[in-house]
Amino acid sequence: MSGWGSRVPFGLLALAASASALAAEVAVNGPAEFRAAVAAAKPGARLLLAGGNYGAGFRFVDLRGEPGRPIVIAAADPKNPPVFRDGGVAIHLSNPAHVELHGLVITRMTQNGLNLDDGAAGATPGSARGIVLRGLRVSDIGAEGNNDGLKLSGLWDFRVEDCVIERWGTRGGSAIDMVGCHQGVITGCTIRHNNPEPPNCTGVQAKGGSSEIAILGNRFEHAGGRSINIGGSTGRPFFRPALGAGNEHAEARAIRVEGNTFLGSVAPVAFVGVDGAVVRFNTIERPARWAVRILQENRAADFVACRRGEFTDNIVVFDSGRWSEGGVNIGAGVAADTFTFARNWWYCADAPARSAPRLPVAEIGGVHGRAPEEARAVAGAAAWRER
Repeated sequence: MSGWGSRVPFGLLALAASASALAAEVAVNGPAEFRAAVAAAKPGARLLLAGGNYGAGFRFVDLRGEPGRPIVIAAADPKNPPVFRDGGVAIHLSNPAHVELHGLVITRMTQNGLNLDDGAAGATPGSARGIVLRGLRVSDIGAEGNNDGLKLSGLWDFRVEDCVIERWGTRGGSAIDMVGCHQGVITGCTIRHNNPEPPNCTGVQAKGGSSEIAILGNRFEHAGGRSINIGGSTGRPFFRPALGAGNEHAEARAIRVEGNTFLGSVAPVAFVGVDGAVVRFNTIERPARWAVRILQENRAADFVACRRGEFTDNIVVFDSGRWSEGGVNIGAGVAADTFTFARNWWYCADAPARSAPRLPVAEIGGVHGRAPEEARAVAGAAAWRER
């Protein structure tokens, strides 16, 4: 029973096992065994959940693996996954470290699908870290409220990989909402809402002081008013780390949006109170109004004007009847002249002669009116895959 990688039937015997045994694979069947297994888990444990309905409402505080020895909570059989359904929040991890969730199904929550946070605003920066969310299927979260598929607050060094998130709160909700998160990667995910998209929600949002987030190779289908909201509007107490003295604060910094595909959305990309972000090598197809928005929603005097965004090497295909302000919406109080536009391919599908956008600065090497198939043949449009 104590061998690394052995399968331990989880019951009274496993509860009494030694610490070394608890680092083995643990078979879990049902919500009671799940709670007990998590309570006993040590670094290196793999909790393998049998299929079935696990309900909701699981909250675990200080669940902490170690570098190279994460605590993994996974479907025992990906073809028959555990399902968390019909509750407020499926799983809430507070101050976790080196924890991975694989292959879980989460559906019909009234609040959020998953909550992962650092315990509280003002917590030690970097305490909640090393989180991996892989192959999750999250759907039908909330209704008309600010309800998120994945709610992430104060996480460092995390990955969200190959997840499918569908239908979340239509008034302020996000498929993935990051507040004060740092050094994270979101890759290979499919994020979709209803068509037509609800205008008052977002697909992926990084705000509250978030930095060094890479959003790579995902597919967004009708993912709300803003498929990706780089920045946003956050109350001061919720920034992570906490705001200090000075006048150079920003909602987000060093955000990279690369190699994604966007179908629909009112505006696939919004820069909102950002100090530096790069959007490149993406394909944007038929947005409802704009390709890009540049906005300032947090107007406190010690925050920088939205600045230093880069929109380069993207393919943008649009229809003339669903195209406002030349494709770029510029709000008040922004430093639009600090933005860079370069080498984008702009194509109006129903009127190629009307393909030129209206930009806040002169574009470097932009291409207008040439079919997107030509752009895809250009080596630079696929360079992100070679990095």
